[in-house]
Amino acid sequence: MQFEVWAPQAEQVALRLNDGTHRMVPDPERTGWWVVSAPAADGDRYGFLLDDDPDVRPDPRGRRLPDGPDGLSAVVDVDALVPLERQLPVPRTSLQDAVLYELHIGTFTPEGTFDAAAARLPYLVELGITHVELMPVCPFPGRHGWGYDGVAPWAVHEPYGGPAGLARFVEAAHGHGLGVVLDVVHNHLGPSGNHLPAFGPYFTDTHHTPWGAAVNLDAPGSDEVRAYLLGSALAWLRDYRIDGLRLDAVHALADTRALPFLEELAAAVDELAAEAGRPMFLIAESDLCDPRTTTPRARGGLGLHAQWNDDFHHALHCALTGESQGYYADFAPAPLAALAKTMTRVFHHDGTWSSFRGRSHGRPVDHRRTPAHRFVGYAQTHDQIGNRAQGDRLAASLSPGLLACAAALVLTGPFVPMLFMGEEWGAGTPWQYFTDHPDPALGEAVRTGRRREFAAHGWRAEDVPDPQDPATRDRSCLDWSEPEKSPHARLLEWHRALTRLRRTQPDLRDPDLAAVRVAYDEDRRWVTFRRGDIRIAVNLSPEPVTIALGRNGVRILAAWDPTDHPDPDGRLHVPAESAVVLGP
Repeated sequence: MQFEVWAPQAEQVALRLNDGTHRMVPDPERTGWWVVSAPAADGDRYGFLLDDDPDVRPDPRGRRLPDGPDGLSAVVDVDALVPLERQLPVPRTSLQDAVLYELHIGTFTPEGTFDAAAARLPYLVELGITHVELMPVCPFPGRHGWGYDGVAPWAVHEPYGGPAGLARFVEAAHGHGLGVVLDVVHNHLGPSGNHLPAFGPYFTDTHHTPWGAAVNLDAPGSDEVRAYLLGSALAWLRDYRIDGLRLDAVHALADTRALPFLEELAAAVDELAAEAGRPMFLIAESDLCDPRTTTPRARGGLGLHAQWNDDFHHALHCALTGESQGYYADFAPAPLAALAKTMTRVFHHDGTWSSFRGRSHGRPVDHRRTPAHRFVGYAQTHDQIGNRAQGDRLAASLSPGLLACAAALVLTGPFVPMLFMGEEWGAGTPWQYFTDHPDPALGEAVRTGRRREFAAHGWRAEDVPDPQDPATRDRSCLDWSEPEKSPHARLLEWHRALTRLRRTQPDLRDPDLAAVRVAYDEDRRWVTFRRGDIRIAVNLSPEPVTIALGRNGVRILAAWDPTDHPDPDGRLHVPAESAVVLGP
């Protein structure tokens, strides 16, 4: 087989394959590339020697790192991952009809493997999920971590099950009619085990990011770096038959070129989807509140297919909890007004003043031309839970009734709904920040840095979980005995009822943002909204409320509290902390 590597600054390069060394030669057709042919089989270990450096470094494009980021790569027979004769039909559920479920392989089950997670897929089908959104699965130091410190964008974390385990998981999901979305990180690599700088200008001091030097998307050598990231993204979709990618923090991509990397990636994914004859999509995480992220390329946008809507989350979180710290300060003064605005105009910050940023922020969405499924709505995510000092979920402080209200706003709202694993039953387990850095100095730096960060907000060091303590990860694993217990079972059934309604009621999947109508009472803490002939009423107050619907002849499709009922004269009586869905 042919081995190749981009190492433009090297004077000589050699391949170390098993116990032998093979001198590589420059590729006459590609500047900076080195090639050599050598017999190899699936599982053979290999790496590269650069000039006089005695360290054998793993392949930047290697698919498997059996011994971790600092070990040798292993040859992977990509065609054997999912043999053609074993490939199952790929679900064709569109984003408009999707219900996403964010899942971390390492804590979804105590085992923390692809195979253990695959065994739980029938549960997700019963819940009404259409797509499983996996948090990053690229290799990182140690066994346990969030995955955002990955250092090998083409490979799969070995403790999860490696490439073969991921391939089995995707096929199992497809067999259950579920799509798979994979979270990928292009804006930085982790602080330990990153060998890319030894090979070439993968990073540049032209820009600086919270993680240091930026990934090189626009400086000299950036053509190959962009091709490296683009090739990695397409490999997940093509070789593992993954259905979509979630792009982490695209606002942190420093890129001044006329053709933005994101636009180039979106065009390549659309081309691959057409070639493969199946849907593929990109979902961005961005805090820019910039509609150009998802505006089609033909209209001057980047052409990504959807993006997370943090403004919707922040407004909902403030309405549920009353919190006002940090970025919640912009939403806390009138959270229901902010919630109503996001449900009809998408962004709360659409050119308005942001006290958190000390400047104006965002740009309006053309809500008459932009379909609602360009945006993902949620009450909880890994970020919004895990970046809290103690990783506490909403269930740690809210009543089951308020959790039911949150579910109603997410699952019947205008955006593509997403749940974070365990949210559907009000999981009593936290989801905390955990790491497993083998380097003691790095582990201590992470520990002290996190505690220093929260000390500035009044937290005592002993109250902030130690990321390096294995117990922090263990506490974050879902407790699968909870769904059968009270009050979890009732909340789980409520989520199932709402996903059934979303699946069976076309009005709840209507992409027309201009048709969404919202009314609210900030003081009495209720909000109602209309999706075609479907009406949803949510009472966040500890007191019952009566809401004038303006029409009669409606019937209850789903109610958290069975005492919800409309009067013949069109008034709806909603008990404290409850929600009801009404239809004709």
